Amino acid sequence: MRNQVIVIGLGRFGSSITSTLYNLGHDVLAVDLDVTRVQNIVGQSTHSISGDATNEQLLREIGIQEYTVAIVAIGANIVASIMTTVLLKTMGVPYIVARATNPLHANTLNRLGVDRVVQTESEMGSRIAHSLFSPDVQEYIELSSEFGISKILAPNQFQDRYLKDLGFSESKNGSGISVLSIRRGSKITLMPDIDTQLKEGDTLILAGKDEDINQLNLGNGDNETPPR
Repeated sequence: MRNQVIVIGLGRFGSSITSTLYNLGHDVLAVDLDVTRVQNIVGQSTHSISGDATNEQLLREIGIQEYTVAIVAIGANIVASIMTTVLLKTMGVPYIVARATNPLHANTLNRLGVDRVVQTESEMGSRIAHSLFSPDVQEYIELSSEFGISKILAPNQFQDRYLKDLGFSESKNGSGISVLSIRRGSKITLMPDIDTQLKEGDTLILAGKDEDINQLNLGNGDNETPPR
């Protein structure tokens, strides 16, 4: 399902998360005051506009009520970050992610009821983008624009099922999604056989194309995630 996401602030972090979400197939509106930044994101977002997100009228004009997720990626301007967040909360955006530049900023955002506060630089943008709609993705490492390694907690629907029945391929094949390792308690199995049965609490390291991993039926239904 294509999710409607608005990213406000197109610095290194905002641009990274915008392009990654767009490449994962989501509808992404990118917003920034800087016209140059807006122009640079063309082709890496569904739409991009130059404007002041602290302006309530602008948010209404772009149809903010249609978006299920808002990412406030404003950097140094903490006042603008907080004002924008307050507007988004007031206007009923279901799920808000906001970048914090320091602990005080993070504490303020948490007090405002932000669903996810991150303190990170641009290289982490792709990790957040990959985990945003898949709560079981705990970490992500980008190897290329289309290929990465993900660390996931086996969701409920994977338990007691065999790797081969879930569509995973053998690591040596070099095709599909490969399971590089499984951690069960203190035991780690490298390059597990596809006849391996998964158990509750298993942690998997997966390698494959982003689009394939993104299509995995992840999500236990009891984790905090954006609405779909």
